[in-house]
Amino acid sequence: MKFDKRGALMETEIPGATKLQGKVRDIYDLGDKMLIVVTDRLSAFDVIMDDGVPGKGKVLNNISVFWFRKLAGLCPNHLITDNVADYPAPFNACPELQGRSMLVRKLKVVPYECIVRGYLTGSGWAEYKKSGTVNGQPLRAGYQNASRLDEVLFTPTTKAAIGDHDMAVSVEHMAKDIGADLAAKLRDLSIALYKAAAEHAEARGIILADTKFEFGLDEAGNVVLADEALTPDSSRFWDKATYAVGANPPSMDKQFVRDWLDAIHFNHQPPAPPLPDEVIAKTQAIYAECYRRLTEGESCAPAL
Repeated sequence: MKFDKRGALMETEIPGATKLQGKVRDIYDLGDKMLIVVTDRLSAFDVIMDDGVPGKGKVLNNISVFWFRKLAGLCPNHLITDNVADYPAPFNACPELQGRSMLVRKLKVVPYECIVRGYLTGSGWAEYKKSGTVNGQPLRAGYQNASRLDEVLFTPTTKAAIGDHDMAVSVEHMAKDIGADLAAKLRDLSIALYKAAAEHAEARGIILADTKFEFGLDEAGNVVLADEALTPDSSRFWDKATYAVGANPPSMDKQFVRDWLDAIHFNHQPPAPPLPDEVIAKTQAIYAECYRRLTEGESCAPAL
């Protein structure tokens, strides 16, 4: 295990196991299964920061486990177990994996990120100001930054390799690539999952502005929710108490880090600048608060 100067887990090494390294996850290939370990690495603008956030991986992993369990009735997911004792050897002899890993089914990955927007912000707001569209979909006039959309939007992107940037595509482009039936199913599932999660979050005083889902296909061709689900890394969360239309509301996700990087004029290209202690501490606090409020009192939530 490799830790940075603040104690953030930056990389795992399991002897004898084949590892694929994602932006924040170390993925071990176990044949028909995979073991996903969520490190404390931090990615922003598709650039992996040199500094990690201690404990962040456990928050992300446990939020995903919570949502996989809570939303299982809407869509099957790839989670088998997050209990290290039930992992195959040699992983079951690694207690440091508890709370930051999950054993999952291996799937045929659908090569698109399924982004759902309930509010107009970020890149969607930037496009709307220029052309009145989001991902090429025309919207009515009169929206402001952070406005709630009249209808939830499905705005897919490509899945880029590490270091590259995801590219927005039309639903028609996606349908031509993977087939109209599968594209429609992914759209409908993504919107249903978003609406259920947004309703739960709003009851906890949190607005789910947008999020991304990733899906795969099992051996029978069934659509399965994969990767992570509704975390502060893959979603935009706002505190309902401070939400206001017309400006970017204070975030409960890694938008805080993106805003800091923009404030110091980071060019969104490697190398990443060092993150000061106060940015690390604030990020830790934001992620922990998001987890607490989303999962408090929920029997399907793992202990952090």
